[in-house]
Amino acid sequence: MNFCAAPATILAAFLMAACSPATAPAPETPAETAAPAPVDGRAIVADIGAINTPNGIEESYAARIGGIDQWISVRGKDRNNPVILLVHGGPGSAELAIGWTFQRGWEDYFTVVQWDQRGAGKTWSLNDPETVIPTLTIDQMTGDVIEMIEHVRQKLGKEKVIVLGHSWGTIIGLKAAMARPDLVAAYVGHGQVINMQRNEEEGFRLTLAAAQADGNAEAVAALEALAPYPGDLTVARIGDQRTWSIHYGGLAAYRENASAWFRAMRLSAEYDEDVLKAYDAGSLASITALMPELRAADLDTVTQSPVPVFLLHGRRDLTTPPSAVRGWIETLEAPVKAEYWFDHSAHLAFMEEPGKVLMTLVTCIRPYATEPDIAAARQSAAACVQER
Repeated sequence: MNFCAAPATILAAFLMAACSPATAPAPETPAETAAPAPVDGRAIVADIGAINTPNGIEESYAARIGGIDQWISVRGKDRNNPVILLVHGGPGSAELAIGWTFQRGWEDYFTVVQWDQRGAGKTWSLNDPETVIPTLTIDQMTGDVIEMIEHVRQKLGKEKVIVLGHSWGTIIGLKAAMARPDLVAAYVGHGQVINMQRNEEEGFRLTLAAAQADGNAEAVAALEALAPYPGDLTVARIGDQRTWSIHYGGLAAYRENASAWFRAMRLSAEYDEDVLKAYDAGSLASITALMPELRAADLDTVTQSPVPVFLLHGRRDLTTPPSAVRGWIETLEAPVKAEYWFDHSAHLAFMEEPGKVLMTLVTCIRPYATEPDIAAARQSAAACVQER
């Protein structure tokens, strides 16, 4: 008999017989059991993440931002906590649906606001694409960030918020913080992009070096075929380069693909199947519309910041390599600036090292939103460790 292929009921019958007294007769046929009910993973995640504290907030809704309906999530255990506005990456790669993988710890110390930008996630599904696509510009989306800050300030009664940009979101997040520093307690860049051409050059160089060190002739040939890179940067050329940077752990450290990212979305209570099916369409429309501006993005002109600036670096990030922004942060003048490193992360440190990211946010950055002035914040954050 092939025991490995036997149904669970047969295996259970054998185990019960082995453990029963010798005089007990063995059943001639296994008892039939009802098939277990399907597990609703989304409901379980939603239940675990439910916020029930007396002064907590857990709201998801559409609001008019930048002339269109945009989908917003506001979550936190205590409304008195400072606010983090997370400006997601992409363009078009909404991160609300993966928030459950890293955000619960944040919600003890912050009120966390995520929203799906125009062209992304549920916001894409809420609007007519023909109306939205012409509005996908850096200026418009920077304006959306500012309007989101104003919306959150009014809703939660806050003077200032922490703006945390990720990847593409660091471009519009930093621009918004520089345009309206009066609204921003601190700016945090996770996977910061300053100059897109330099970002792509550095990512290509490091990926090619990894392929050569690995003796991967296929990867080397494919990458060398793109040279000079980035050249006339297109969505297709970025895709060809990312195939190999992802393979060498440049998106998620020690992983050869991004499947965990996308599979995590399927457990989110925020998205249903229709939104998930439309996700890729919004992402492609966003990056296609924004590519001409993205190709030319250059924030090297930002040499002074009126607000504290903190950068979170995945040590293994080949998507937005930290080396591409090193010169900028070293020469930037700011009331406070610091870099924090995550040795076992690439481009997704908040998912890859969630505990260390949380500790950094709480001990190193939160004081700049809670203390009355920069001097007091520095003292409160004195225990923070800044690694090189």
